[in-house]
Amino acid sequence: MSSTVKIAVAQINCVLGDLAGNAAKIVDCADRAKAAGAQILLTPELSLCGYPPEDLLLRDGFFRDCAAALDGLAAALRGIIVIVGHPQLAGGRRYNAASVLQDGRIAATYRKRNLSSYTVFDE
Repeated sequence: MSSTVKIAVAQINCVLGDLAGNAAKIVDCADRAKAAGAQILLTPELSLCGYPPEDLLLRDGFFRDCAAALDGLAAALRGIIVIVGHPQLAGGRRYNAASVLQDGRIAATYRKRNLSSYTVFDE
C-alpha cells in the first residue's frame, strides 16, 4: 500500500512589511492548493513579512506584530498544512524561521541555522 502526498508551492510576491496583505495571499494560496488536492503548501522564505526585512529586524515591535500575524494566520487555516516563513524573536535572539501551521495552530517551528552575511542577505 503506497501513500501519495501532494505538495503545492506558493510562488507569491510578498510585500515587505504588509503582514495582513501577505497573510491574505497565503490564505488564498492555501485555499486554492486545498481545492487542487494538495495536503501541504510551502511558502517562500520570510513570506509573512516580505523579503528582505533588513532594518525592520532591529525593531522588537516588528517581531511582536509578526508573531500576532502568524497566530492569526494559523487560526485561519484548516484542512491543509502550511509551512510559512517568518522572523522570530525568542529569548532575546532574532531568528529567520519557518513554522508548520496545521489545524488552526502552530504545530512546529524551525529556525534557520546558517545565515548568509553579505549584502542583501545580511540578516
